[in-house]
Amino acid sequence: MKNVMKIALGSDHCGYEMKTALLPVFRKLGCQFTDFGCVSTEPVDFPDIARKVCDAVRNGEYERGIMICGTGVGAAMAANKIPGIRASVCHDVHSAHQSVEHDNANVMCIGAQIIGSWLAEDLIRTFLTAKFSTEEHFQRRVRKLHELELESARELMDSAQNLSYVEEEFS
Repeated sequence: MKNVMKIALGSDHCGYEMKTALLPVFRKLGCQFTDFGCVSTEPVDFPDIARKVCDAVRNGEYERGIMICGTGVGAAMAANKIPGIRASVCHDVHSAHQSVEHDNANVMCIGAQIIGSWLAEDLIRTFLTAKFSTEEHFQRRVRKLHELELESARELMDSAQNLSYVEEEFS
């Protein structure tokens, strides 16, 4: 029996209509998916949706995530703040496959205000069928990404001891 890829899907209000239009693509590709929001064109904060999508991917329940916002940039910025997530903005087919093959991307972010649904369908198909390379230099680089993530986590833990710094920065 063929394994069915499970996809965590999310959008903000700018990406809602494109996400809805693309749902048949996931069915056509034989994917299982869960839509983590949003559910209308009413404004939402994309970091909230990014957290839901990325938590589902990093806990292993879903193999990959796809997020759609206005440009893809905000979704990618939010996603890349979450440990274990390697998100890329993809608006061309080459980036969609290379982000997986070379960088082991597990979340793709696309901009509904940048590309049309027909290209988004090609990007989704390409992203979901791409496989991470077994070549040592790509694996080494992804390990280094993980090391950067761990170093940043240590820095955050050290700086959390001085909460007044954080309170001043956002006051």
